[in-house]
Amino acid sequence: MPSPVPARDPGLQPERTRLAWRRTTLSCTVAAVLAAKQALHQGSSPLAPVAVTLSGLAWLGFLAVAHRRIQTLSGGAPPRVLGARAALAAAACTVALACFAVASLF
Repeated sequence: MPSPVPARDPGLQPERTRLAWRRTTLSCTVAAVLAAKQALHQGSSPLAPVAVTLSGLAWLGFLAVAHRRIQTLSGGAPPRVLGARAALAAAACTVALACFAVASLF
């Protein structure tokens, strides 16, 4: 008779993943702030305020996804797998933030 499979011990992996989400959130925050600073100091393009506003919205979207994931990883139970919608939202917000930051330069 085969022995039962023991429960998976995630070890420190959830903590490392939670810290990675925090670092990525910090990086997105720095990118959004630098885009806003650049647009305010340059101020020549009429599209700069629009790009800064869209950068802020993309940052808020990423912040919402990251916060939800950090809360999931902080629980005592084994963490759930990141859903496809959440992964797509995080990737889309990151790409949008980069595009809007570049757009604020022109």
